[in-house]
Amino acid sequence: MLSKIPVLDNPTSADRVAAIQRPSKSAADLREVVGTVYKAVQEQGDQALIDFTSRYDGVELISLKLSQSAISSALDQLDHELRQAIDIAYKNIKSFHESQHLAAEKIETSPGVSCWRENRAIEAVGLYIPGGTAPLFSTALMLGVPAQIAGCDRVIMCSPPNQSGILHPAIVYAASLCGIDEIYTVGGSQAIAAMTIGTETIPRVHKIFGPGNQYVTAAKIMAQDYQVAIDLPAGPSEVLVYADADASPDYIAADLLSQAEHGVDSQVVLVSTSTEIFGKVQQCLDRQLSALPRHEIARQAMANSRFVCFSDSGEAFEFINEYAPEHLIILSDQYESYIPLIKNAGSVFLGHHTPESAGDYASGTNHTLPTAGYAKSYSGVSLDSFVKKITFQHITKDGLLNLGPHIVTMAKAERLDGHANAVTVRMNEIEKL
Repeated sequence: MLSKIPVLDNPTSADRVAAIQRPSKSAADLREVVGTVYKAVQEQGDQALIDFTSRYDGVELISLKLSQSAISSALDQLDHELRQAIDIAYKNIKSFHESQHLAAEKIETSPGVSCWRENRAIEAVGLYIPGGTAPLFSTALMLGVPAQIAGCDRVIMCSPPNQSGILHPAIVYAASLCGIDEIYTVGGSQAIAAMTIGTETIPRVHKIFGPGNQYVTAAKIMAQDYQVAIDLPAGPSEVLVYADADASPDYIAADLLSQAEHGVDSQVVLVSTSTEIFGKVQQCLDRQLSALPRHEIARQAMANSRFVCFSDSGEAFEFINEYAPEHLIILSDQYESYIPLIKNAGSVFLGHHTPESAGDYASGTNHTLPTAGYAKSYSGVSLDSFVKKITFQHITKDGLLNLGPHIVTMAKAERLDGHANAVTVRMNEIEKL
């Protein structure tokens, strides 16, 4: 039976600060461990990756790269029903991300002055697909599809191997749908270091994508010290459920456990204005937990859980915005009225029949989202994550004569006479014509 989860009733400001904390290791400790990994990869290259895989995954790798024959073999092993499900998810994810294409629009900011932006795909990207306790082939779709749509020149994928030194067939199939055949059986912070620095086998990329545990997240943050960009600091998974009195306790419990089973460092939170609902949810959690194959992982994660009660929905959503959840589920008939109150969340699931699991797999939205409160400043992965937006401008002769004097005035006011001169010499030449 799950330990009874205490209810924080109308928390004070100090209580709220404590309630929004996530379970985490010391940032300094993480950086020290990850720094050691980076140093080893930089000095030893492939051999460091082989050694780390042996130490952490218990696998003796012969080759880091998945061969074409291994890819073909994995595809042959995939269950037909799972293949169909992945095909449907691929179609929906592709449809949603294709809709994010925006055509370039030229704007004439003043007569003769035209400005616009155009997208250019990031040339080389690295996708990290967690394996660990669960092979997250869904993440291969979430990252591979927008990379494919964006048209990145080189897309590589790293994922920790199973005990046979290969990847789950579903990961390989998802990669193949996205046109990715450069797949490496390397996981953890060492995979991030390899894609950041480059080794004899694994190339250095321009940007790294993908969720992972706290070590992977710390490694991604460190990648920026090497001028390699990252999508976002996506660490251990979390969900916050807001439930009205009319919400099903069974639904609430199922949604909480769906995230708790991700890992022992996951966090789940229930917020409500109904005092009665917490006891009912506790009973449902006890019953549902025992039926989960990953019940021990979920049980440990539930130790990080929070039950919070507020007297009104306005205060509840103030707390939700302070917490800034990765996933926010609104179990209420009145969900539309709550939408304007939401300021900080990675992805939102509205109504009684929209489980977070839909977004994790097949509805079409991306499940690579900001965690640990980063939803206050980061968006989830999208098509935009895989492109750069370059601005262009063109000025006609008349346009420069019209705008130039104002540019000169501003440049001289900043004592940047070279800037002013670059305009003046052109205007003088035009006026001679």
